[in-house]
Amino acid sequence: MHLTDEQLLELPVYGLANNEKQAFLHSQLTFLDSHHKKHCAPYQRLQQSFADTMPLAVPLFKQFLLSSINADQQHRLLTSSGTSGAVSKISLDAQTAQLQSKILTKTLQHWLGKQRLPMLIIDAKQTIRKKTTMSARAAGIQGMLFFGRDPHFALNDDMTLNMPVIDAFFEKYRATPVFMFGFTFIVWQQFIQALTKCDKNMKFEKGVLLHGGGWKKMQQHAVSNKAFKQAVAEQLGAIKVHDYYGMVEQTGTIYIECEHGFLHTPAWSDISIVDAATQQPLPTNTQGVIQVESVLAKSYPGHRLLTEDLGTLHGEDNCQCGRLGKYFTVQGRLAKSQVRGCSDTFI
Repeated sequence: MHLTDEQLLELPVYGLANNEKQAFLHSQLTFLDSHHKKHCAPYQRLQQSFADTMPLAVPLFKQFLLSSINADQQHRLLTSSGTSGAVSKISLDAQTAQLQSKILTKTLQHWLGKQRLPMLIIDAKQTIRKKTTMSARAAGIQGMLFFGRDPHFALNDDMTLNMPVIDAFFEKYRATPVFMFGFTFIVWQQFIQALTKCDKNMKFEKGVLLHGGGWKKMQQHAVSNKAFKQAVAEQLGAIKVHDYYGMVEQTGTIYIECEHGFLHTPAWSDISIVDAATQQPLPTNTQGVIQVESVLAKSYPGHRLLTEDLGTLHGEDNCQCGRLGKYFTVQGRLAKSQVRGCSDTFI
């Protein structure tokens, strides 16, 4: 049965077991297959050679504007820039943007709670100043602002520490729960390492740091997830650290790391790990290419995607944290793959 947007919003974030979830996803994704073939001519041409619907390779969004809406229906154009300058363009109408925003809200409230917390954005304010065409980094910050209150930007426009702002935030909120957000390598290099160099640490009593993107750069600097979390604890105190995985091509879908170190698929999306050459599914605990599905891609054919990322599926419905759904880890980027950065050209 095809669900309306209102019915989609009623689903529990991590409450669907395999049989129920797969039946729901099959219905929604089959509908989207037909919808996008009807309304996006390039997508229809790409699919006509295949008996079954094939996932689109993410680089196609850098080569074509794949949209299932008319130009006058476009509410926002999201872009993601890699280091070579190639740009993914994602066209959102108002309905899709609203649905993705609401699903993102529901997912994040599972981890942050419904109360809006004082927020420290580990970036510069200038990052979010463009309005109509928005980078993935800016869109990420804008989206997260909804979950915080009294936002403080920790960095100056030249990406150095804004110590007066940081000190003011700490003095005001050291004893209350806080929410921090930033992109991984920026958090590491421009914030944590910079604080270490100036021998500055702040012991917050409670809070959450949500970070994502940029692990390729972290791996080049030999920084592990464990070392990252340890450094955050040393500099910031009792802050829970959650990595997340997501992409501009599936805005609204976010895979958040649980307390046992695994990324989790929410109700509205799924992943498979496939062989790079054959695209056939691989067994659990075998590294391969990440393929993602999302029921939220309505204004563009981004509902089935083959990413450029390497990952490992570790299980389904049986993580020690108790959340249902598949859980996985990301190891890095496929060899020879262009660096597509949510952290944009700063990295």
